[in-house]
Amino acid sequence: MPYTESGVVMVVPIVDTGSKNAWFFLKPLTWDLWLTTFCFFVHIGFVIWVLEHRINEDFRGPPSHQVGTSFWFSFSTMVFSHKERVVSNLGRFLMIIWVFVVLVLSQSYTANLASLLTAEQLRPTVTDIKDLIRSGDSVGYMKNSFVHELLKEIGFHESKLKAMTSMKDCDQALSKGSEKGGITAFVNETPNIKLFLAKYCSKYTMIGPIFKTDGFAFVFPKRSPLVPDISQAILNVTEREKTMNIENKWFSREGSCQDNSGPRVSSNILGLESFWGLFLIAGVASILALIIFVASFLYKQRHILKHAGFRAMFEIFNEKDLNSHAFKSSPQRNGRAGDQVEVKASPNSNWPESPFSYSNHADKDFAFLDGQETPSTTSHASPDIVPTTELARRYPRNA
Repeated sequence: MPYTESGVVMVVPIVDTGSKNAWFFLKPLTWDLWLTTFCFFVHIGFVIWVLEHRINEDFRGPPSHQVGTSFWFSFSTMVFSHKERVVSNLGRFLMIIWVFVVLVLSQSYTANLASLLTAEQLRPTVTDIKDLIRSGDSVGYMKNSFVHELLKEIGFHESKLKAMTSMKDCDQALSKGSEKGGITAFVNETPNIKLFLAKYCSKYTMIGPIFKTDGFAFVFPKRSPLVPDISQAILNVTEREKTMNIENKWFSREGSCQDNSGPRVSSNILGLESFWGLFLIAGVASILALIIFVASFLYKQRHILKHAGFRAMFEIFNEKDLNSHAFKSSPQRNGRAGDQVEVKASPNSNWPESPFSYSNHADKDFAFLDGQETPSTTSHASPDIVPTTELARRYPRNA
């Protein structure tokens, strides 16, 4: 029964692949995620423009202004700096979902970018021994080891195999590399490689196993009665944590070393597969809001649709919806803020005229037609007073 891990593994140098350039800020996200995000910004801007165009002054004006406002509003949500109001309920519903999507994307991008900028990204120079055969690099092995024959069997030429006599020689050869007369990888059994990495863990990592072997074991004469007892005792030790405790005690790593038994990667690039659920929710919400708006608009204008067709519907869509609460509230606020009465003293008196004289002037200067106030064409206003909406409302004709 073997008492060590079986297999032959390979040791290769590790390098920092976190190269930084002018376009490094694009690296946290994959290209498909960047493209999808851009398309959704444009899509959300278009949907919001459709929902707000008839009832919101911020989304009206010349065509170039409307396009610019839609793009500005959509992309400004990326940094939450949009200032245009959204007055429709469908638009508000869509913006709640989209702002949440943008929040998740921006926070994920910021975290991944910070990780890429600050942490090391260590990767092995080689991950497959077949790559060494194709590139013609030199490989090292421990002198007088059976690994030499294994490497020859898989296709390595004798001139590409270099025998090492100590761990120090192996470290120097790996540091040089094949281009400078050294080696690209060192191949040996798992226990020996673990002993090597315990000393040089900060520079190399272990790849494999690349061959399957029986491991280290005790040898006894044939038919020895000790064989089953020793095998059972070894099995009892290896099945528990005692083997790991022995290994940690006698082959412990240096204080600054970490586990390099595999490739070390500090962070991963975020792809579309991580956020497709968010985009699905935003897409369904935007299409649903658009369908509800179009159905409601066509239903309200169904009498025009029957007689004039779709061209007239587009013309109506481009007009203001004066029945909207957004436009109804604006004149009232303007009226309350701007309605003033200018009172001038009569040229024949030092006192202002009485409210009843205001009412008489208002009667002369306003005609009430269908509940609306219109200046009369048959009378002339007194130079002593400027009639206003507030005045006519306060002193009606029948008062």
